[in-house]
Amino acid sequence: MVSHEFQQQRLIGYARVSTGDQELSLQIDSLLQHGVKRENIFCDKLSGAKADRPGLWLCQENLRRGDTLLVWRLDRLGRSLRHLVTMIEDLKEREIGFRSISDGIIDKTTPSGELIFHVFSALAQFERRLIQERTKAGLAAARARGRKGGRPH
Repeated sequence: MVSHEFQQQRLIGYARVSTGDQELSLQIDSLLQHGVKRENIFCDKLSGAKADRPGLWLCQENLRRGDTLLVWRLDRLGRSLRHLVTMIEDLKEREIGFRSISDGIIDKTTPSGELIFHVFSALAQFERRLIQERTKAGLAAARARGRKGGRPH
């Protein structure tokens, strides 16, 4: 006899504020109203620019295939558009859905949400290319003025 483990899809929530002075209650209340159980909400009270966010790490560790990650707004999750795209692509590879409450159109569990996310991915790629071009142009301009980059010999 083969045993099939039934895993029910879960909603997992993530909330973040930038400083300890700010309140998470608005985000948590919204996640609860959208069906996330309190024990499945992970939080951080620190800047999104920080790479080490313990709440986000715990959240990612708890996500299983078939779950959906729910955030109040996109900027609560990623440090930059590039970071956000990378995180959501990782979720997709792990077969985990993603939805943003306030950015209602972004629901990676639907075809239209997937399309919108691909537009964001293209914008992130465009942003990376612009940064590369500006860096190359800046280096060329510095060389033209006789400046050499790198470490001193």
